Amino acid sequence: MYMRRNMVQAMIDISEHTNRVLNIVKAKFGLKDKSQAINVVVNEYEQTRLEPELRPEYKVKLAKIMNGKHFSREDFEEEVA
Repeated sequence: MYMRRNMVQAMIDISEHTNRVLNIVKAKFGLKDKSQAINVVVNEYEQTRLEPELRPEYKVKLAKIMNGKHFSREDFEEEVA
């Protein structure tokens, strides 16, 4: 689930509640540090909450659709009939 890529270091201020949630995520997934917990939370958010057009896999899907065979309505009706 967690893949290590080029990393950026950041100092962040988080609330006590957020800190507790990150500790729970860290423990639940057996992660080494809170950085990994943040990555898990952000990845989950990306998969479930971001608009589809912002997801990289949407661009791939859209490209396949755009490069596919298209019919006009009349051609489609002839093809189906």
